[in-house]
Amino acid sequence: MALNDYDALLVLSFGGPEGEDEVIPFLENVTRGRGIPRERLAEVGEHYFHFGGVSPINGQNREIIANVEKELAARGHDLPVYFGNRNWHPMSEDAVREIQAAGHRRVLVFATSAWGGYSACRQYDEDILRLREIAPEIEFTKLWQFYGHPTFVELTAEATRAAWEAADKASTRVLFSAHSVPDAADNSSGGPGDSNLYSRQVAEASRLVAQAAGVDDYEVVWQSRSGNPATPWLEPDVVDRSMELGAAGARHIICVPIGFITDHMEVVWDLDTELKEACEEAGMTLDRVPTVGLDPRFAAMVVDLAENVSQGANPASLSKVTVQGCTVNGAPCAPDCCMMQRPGKPAPSHPQNPVT
Repeated sequence: MALNDYDALLVLSFGGPEGEDEVIPFLENVTRGRGIPRERLAEVGEHYFHFGGVSPINGQNREIIANVEKELAARGHDLPVYFGNRNWHPMSEDAVREIQAAGHRRVLVFATSAWGGYSACRQYDEDILRLREIAPEIEFTKLWQFYGHPTFVELTAEATRAAWEAADKASTRVLFSAHSVPDAADNSSGGPGDSNLYSRQVAEASRLVAQAAGVDDYEVVWQSRSGNPATPWLEPDVVDRSMELGAAGARHIICVPIGFITDHMEVVWDLDTELKEACEEAGMTLDRVPTVGLDPRFAAMVVDLAENVSQGANPASLSKVTVQGCTVNGAPCAPDCCMMQRPGKPAPSHPQNPVT
């Protein structure tokens, strides 16, 4: 499958600090325009300082890129891969200047998010729009969402199945966890009938993985909420729900971090640290299922998605919920796609571009 129509691939991600002196500046970038006091940022920064100020995300993305490069070479594709972040170095703006200087003009973009919704999809489109201001001569094509891709589902199911088969099922509860968002951010639309797209996709991916893993009884929970406590966010919280299950007799929790492709800070702190400590205090054990992004088969899926775009074909999907993409030059699937819906404002109505 040739990729001759495209001459580079940009891996576009969130970013994270790689030293203690970078933590607060990074958090200032993340929260820019929200008026959050510096002392509050220092409190949040303690999660990073606990690990020497280093977020795992950049190193993990570099490993994904190395795997993608190997897969591209194995398939005979001469496609250079670049790396850029929204919030910290290497910044996407610097990456696009490298791409521009190398003379590339048709660039595929792999956003390290499986999902729709404002934070998970729309903001990456907005990132691409900013890159277009730097290099208007470059055409950027963002690859499809992959939460329902057979490879993503099976890789996650393999690890979940192993944990489930080894567990005492009578005392074990299975929780699929993803990053919580404000209700207003989830109440976004990918098209008619697609409100709450993010939470519906998470629920669908969890259903697909549970089915493939042979898990009949599970729940979807949320984690890593922040901001004003009075603002409604997706619930229940993973720690709160685990404690409720413990009080009802559960002795073992299997937590599947379905919302994360690698062991981000939200995984190593919120799950491996806070949830683990809470479970231990409650007399429970925790089995946190591994993330799947560093598996070479995940990189093969990324290249599959690139080949699908080159061929003009929709990607494989097991999902019954909308899968969106691919977007060109930051233009969303529709003008108001995945925008936050403010109270009292109806969801927009427009055509959609689903894979079912």
